Amino acid sequence: MSTDAFAAAVGRGASRRPSVAKAMRAGAVFGIIEALTPVIGWMLGILAASFVQQVDHWIAFSLLAIVGGKMIIDAIAVEKVETAPARSGLTALIATAVGTSLDAAAIGVGLALIGVNIWVIAASIGFTTFVFTTFGMLIGGMVGARFGRWAEIAGGVVLIGIGTVILLDHLGYLG
Repeated sequence: MSTDAFAAAVGRGASRRPSVAKAMRAGAVFGIIEALTPVIGWMLGILAASFVQQVDHWIAFSLLAIVGGKMIIDAIAVEKVETAPARSGLTALIATAVGTSLDAAAIGVGLALIGVNIWVIAASIGFTTFVFTTFGMLIGGMVGARFGRWAEIAGGVVLIGIGTVILLDHLGYLG
């Protein structure tokens, strides 16, 4: 489940070239959110499984399309005003993390039905996502230094693609 977070982190890292500390902060945000969403899904699965499964793919698609679209627009903008305040701080980081972790909420719903230890699974998911995201940010920073705008565009396209695959899968268009 951490592969979509990894892809998003590579794109973010390419546009921001983070330090190790900032990459770890992003990894922590993604990891915490990715650990919480299956727990939330598990709780919702106990309460209202059918409702969560009916809307999670639309939420994931919307968030990922918006964040990915913004990455592409920012990358192809002719002039970037360097003194303008960054609009891609913690809020954008959280939005991206939530968008890439909504599939974990759906998995949490399923886990509620089979009676597993959600806490061990959530901790494992969160730690794995932390590691993948931290390395993804650092790899993106290295790629971004060389490929710049193209890496950021690719990251945006990947996020939109992930959202589209989630949507199409839940709508039954993918096997």
